[in-house]
Amino acid sequence: MKLIIGNKAYSSWSLRGWLACKQSGLPFEEVVVPLYDEEWDKRREGDEFAPSSGKVPILWDGDAVVWDSLAIVEYLADKVGRARFWPEDEAARAMARSMAAEMHSSFAALRRKHSMNIRQIFPAKRPDDDVLADLSRIMELWAQARARFGSGGDFLFGEFGAADIMFAPVCTRIVTYSLPAPRFAAAYISAVLSHPFMQDWIAGAQAEDWVLGQFEQPAA
Repeated sequence: MKLIIGNKAYSSWSLRGWLACKQSGLPFEEVVVPLYDEEWDKRREGDEFAPSSGKVPILWDGDAVVWDSLAIVEYLADKVGRARFWPEDEAARAMARSMAAEMHSSFAALRRKHSMNIRQIFPAKRPDDDVLADLSRIMELWAQARARFGSGGDFLFGEFGAADIMFAPVCTRIVTYSLPAPRFAAAYISAVLSHPFMQDWIAGAQAEDWVLGQFEQPAA
């Protein structure tokens, strides 16, 4: 398999796809493509990017191609067994799938106003009301998952899985922008960022030479 991703410092969707590949346990080639450099528009027109219209991540597995982070999770779960990604308990699995889907489609204010930048920590300031609403909903989801199904480990459903993969970039954003989080959430964020996969990704981000100015400013 070959996974094409963007800059590790900034590309939140690439992080999700990469974590999914790592979680699968399957070998894969990692290709990092600098976002928005001089060759970006030309590169997006290449055959490898055609299925996704130039978006990353994009996973090639022989003739099969998957270009959406949640679809990559599901594709890999089909290959290695869903227990590696989703809780075995039916009620827990239903909640985990719903949370992953909500993360995939929601929280636009948090995404727009607090872009991922793993290499920075900005001073705390009061977030906008729409960002606070997004954070409140995320904290509600995390609290429910931890209370109902998280007693078996440090993650949302005990063991690290697809739901944690989908929320991992939120954890980085909360740290980067010093966003408010209750104590239980701080413990969960620490567990996510300390996971060996995340440590590998963070080390890769720190080693990158690329700097994109539009992502290097604190939230307005």
